[in-house]
Amino acid sequence: MSLGIAIWIITFVMCGAFMWISLKFKGQAELSFSNYAIGGKSFPMYLIFFTQFATIMGVGNFVGHAGNGYSVGLSWMAFILGEQGSKIIFALFIAGFAGKFTYNTFPELLDDLITKDKTTRALAGVLASSIMIAWVGGQGKALGSIFSVVTGVDPLPIILLFSTVFIIYTTLGGIYSVVWTDLLQGVLVVIFGTIFYIYAFKEVNFSVGEIGIRLEALGKAEMWEFGISDPMRIINMIVTGTIGILVAQIYWQRCFSANNPKTAKNGLLYSGIIAILAVMLTAFVGMIIYTINQDLAPGDAMAWFMMNKVPVAIAGMIFALVLAAGMSSADSNLNSASVLITNDLIKPFKPDATDAQLVKYAKWLTAIIGVFAALGAIYASSILDLFAKAYSMAGAGLVPLLVIGLLWKESPEAHEAGKKNSKVTPWGARVSIVAGAVLSQINALGANKVLIALAVASILLVVVSLATKKKSEEAV
Repeated sequence: MSLGIAIWIITFVMCGAFMWISLKFKGQAELSFSNYAIGGKSFPMYLIFFTQFATIMGVGNFVGHAGNGYSVGLSWMAFILGEQGSKIIFALFIAGFAGKFTYNTFPELLDDLITKDKTTRALAGVLASSIMIAWVGGQGKALGSIFSVVTGVDPLPIILLFSTVFIIYTTLGGIYSVVWTDLLQGVLVVIFGTIFYIYAFKEVNFSVGEIGIRLEALGKAEMWEFGISDPMRIINMIVTGTIGILVAQIYWQRCFSANNPKTAKNGLLYSGIIAILAVMLTAFVGMIIYTINQDLAPGDAMAWFMMNKVPVAIAGMIFALVLAAGMSSADSNLNSASVLITNDLIKPFKPDATDAQLVKYAKWLTAIIGVFAALGAIYASSILDLFAKAYSMAGAGLVPLLVIGLLWKESPEAHEAGKKNSKVTPWGARVSIVAGAVLSQINALGANKVLIALAVASILLVVVSLATKKKSEEAV
């Protein structure tokens, strides 16, 4: 059996399994909007761990990071440390706190504890959803790329096929479809991921040092340098990855859906530790592929390795790994995006909407966002271009509000649901969000534009809040 035929068989079997799971939990998800969004805050440790791990290990991590390892080299580890390491920071310092609450979204928490302003909540919902939409598009683009290289099929219909599948099963079962399909996908990622890394590192005799020796022999010794000669570049890469993760709805949503704070913290911590190691290994694999073949497009490196360096059976397993990773990340982010827009752009301005109506809105938005993300996948120049822009824009706009808003309290009392205990005012939050998001995209600010955006947004948040404090108190 050829690899192309094996991949088609694997694709249809796995997609069929995902559809069966979504139909099984459709009724439970439709009981209420809380069920559709956070599973009624009922998920145990094993579901939180696997849904988090499977979501982290999206196809962008297997294809995108391998491609950047192939083209950039060791210095790409800085972005990985920021992007993946921030998940551990999130688990240690935020997950337990978030797990105490039953909010549907991260902007709802900001609204209830910090601003009490539906305009701010809507702005936060738009920015937070941009990360989710970018991730969905990235998964489709990467799956289309691998499928095209291996089977020779045009990537356009493949992107549309995969998008249609995860749109349907995510729409049907909401967060229940996501976590239960992620359980299956997470197990596949662990098993096939281990096999994949064994075959990849076998090429360099299981020695990381061998990669550096081979790169030097190819006249590419700079690819084995971490890049300390340009510390600001490293700092910017770490900051961009970190701030994007801190305001990503998928991680907050897992905390809100965990059955207790300890489950939220441990599920995210353990999955984050394993994920950072796996993603770093993936970047090393990209460098290994470069030492074998220097004439590839970075995005094709993983597919070329599958076709030329492993047996057909193992290549099929690796494709199943990539497919599972892509589907798990796509469905999680698609669900998060639809819940964000329903909860933070529709619900505040339509307070009389029933649970049934909110679930209906979320389902329609799942389909609409999925189509929009598929178009982004078709036209984006690269997988990680999609992520980096969304990370910087949402992070620079929302991280100052999150951090300063929670720490700058009116009283030393702990934050309680339904009670505003922050000195941040609505106008301070609005100005800060807009300024941070806009400045992070202005290339004229140079390489440090994200750091500048964060600093300006933080200053404006405090200054405008102080200036409008009296007016805000009078309005209340």
